[in-house]
Formats: sequence, structure tokens, C-alpha cells
Amino acid sequence: MSIRKWMLPEGVEEALPPLSWQMEDLRRKLLDCYRKQKYELIVPPLIEHLDALLTGTAQGLEQQTFKLTDPASGRLLGLRADMTPQAARIAARHYADQPVVRLCYLGTVLRTAADALGGARAPRQVGCEIFGMPGLDGDLEVLQLMLKTLKLAGVRKPHLDLGHVGIYRALVGRLRLGADDEAALFDILQRKSHPDLDEFASQRGLKPKTVAAVAELMDLNGDPSVLARARSALAQGGTAVEAALADLERVVVELQKVSPRLPIHIDLAELRGYRYHTGMVYAVFVPGYGREIARGGRYDGVGAEFGAARPATGFSADLNDLLRLGEEART
Repeated sequence: MSIRKWMLPEGVEEALPPLSWQMEDLRRKLLDCYRKQKYELIVPPLIEHLDALLTGTAQGLEQQTFKLTDPASGRLLGLRADMTPQAARIAARHYADQPVVRLCYLGTVLRTAADALGGARAPRQVGCEIFGMPGLDGDLEVLQLMLKTLKLAGVRKPHLDLGHVGIYRALVGRLRLGADDEAALFDILQRKSHPDLDEFASQRGLKPKTVAAVAELMDLNGDPSVLARARSALAQGGTAVEAALADLERVVVELQKVSPRLPIHIDLAELRGYRYHTGMVYAVFVPGYGREIARGGRYDGVGAEFGAARPATGFSADLNDLLRLGEEART
């Protein structure tokens, strides 16, 4: 028999004992933690109608979503690529009468391509979301719960990366760019290419002061002391930029109170999830591992498509990564 019959698709893995038992132990430990923190467990379906699955925050997931036709109805179906949009739908539909809703989830998602080189296409996604809580209290709660999740998994020496989408949004709003130009500028910023930015601005006759502020974003990264430099460099950014920097400063102070040894890195050009995030964004890395092991951020306005728009923030991680890195830390 050909060995190809036994091979799993690229980016898909199975768990066998003892790893599968360790995974189950971690699953129970995390869900018990979330339950104590008053998060309600949801179990969304693996498959949904495609138009519902790609609504709102999930619009950017179309290329990552496996699609098929339902033989019963003839409608297009999709296999979930991320459980966060499903949580948003459930919060809007079933908890619209509650001012604040805390939801947690844990299950497999499927993606047509991995998020990063060597990443999984079938992560076992675990996460928590808060709906209806504006401001930093919600962000701090989620950040601390994310760090608690890593601790329970045995992940050692996490490094927290913080950014704020609101700073870039405020600066770009002053340039009054069309959708194509804004996408081009976003790409330049992610590549941190000053020559490309200069050429882009020159060709379009953009305001020099605002362009200079956008250029500053590329270099405003480092330990939390960079926030003081950002206040000076982005002084002409307006009240929205001032508020975003103040939020970052407060989060750093509060996290250092509970986790004084936690390395915190600020990167004001880091815009992960820019298409749907509206405020603070964050990710966790560990030394020697080339990609983030947990991520999240604020995405206010979620649920509008279902008639219940409200603020939201949350995080997610891959249980496979947590287990793998936790095991490495213990050996």
C-alpha cells in the first residue's frame, strides 16, 4: 500500500498518547480557570452558512476559509477559520439583553493556508472574549487572562508585544486617502520602508507634517520608554493619538504591578488585525520560537451586522503551541 494513503494533509496533525492525554489535561485546566473568572463556555458549529460566517470581523477570512455547497439547501457553506467571529455572532444573538458578556471557547478551526511559515492549518483554538465593556478595564482583564493561560500551560519567559491601531488610524485619517492608497501605505508601514514612504508621499502631494508622523511610527519601537519619545514625535497627531498613548502607558504600568518581570515591547507600527481591530493590539512571543503564540486586541462595534453593536476585546491561542512550548519548558 502506498505510504501516501497514511500521510496527513500539510499543516494538519494528530495527537496520540501520551500527548493527547496531556492536551486533555490542559484543556480542562484552562476551561476551569475561565469558568472561575465567570466566562461562559460556547461550542459553535464547525460549519456555517458562508454569508453568516464571513460577516463583520470575519470579512478578511474569506481566503482562509474552506468552502463547499450544501446538498440539502444549495447554499454555500464554510468551515470556520477562526472562532472569534462566531463568538461575536453568539453574543449578539443570544446575549443582546446582557450589558456585559464574557465568552470562552476551545475547538479546532480549519484554514486553507497557515498564518505563518511552518504554522498549522488546523489549530486547536482557545480564547476568551468580552463584549460590552469599553475602555482599558476590559483590555487589562483580557491581557491578564491571556498571561494566566500561558502560565497554566507551563510556558516560560513570555514576551509581550503591544501596539495601538488607533494611532495609525488617526494619522492616516488626516491624509484623506482612498482605499487603494491607504492599502499601499499600510503595506509600506509594515515593511518599514522610509524610501518607499517618501516616494509615495511625493507622488501624491501629501501633507509633510502628517507624513513625517507616519514615518516616525516605523522607528517608534522598543521598551516602554519609547512612549515618552512617541508623545513628542507625534505631538501634532491630535487628541486621538494622545489618548492611545495614554492607554498604552496605563496598561504598561498596571501589568508591571502584577508581572514586574514581564518583558514588554512597544511597536507603534505593528498593526496586526488592522482591518477589524480598533484599539490596542497585542501578541506574545517566546525566545527561540519564530511566531506569536497568543494574540488579541480590541474590536469595538462588533455585532452591528446582527443588530447589537458594542465594544469588544479578546485573545486567542493554539492549544497545540501552548502544549508544545509548555512541555519544552518543563524538560
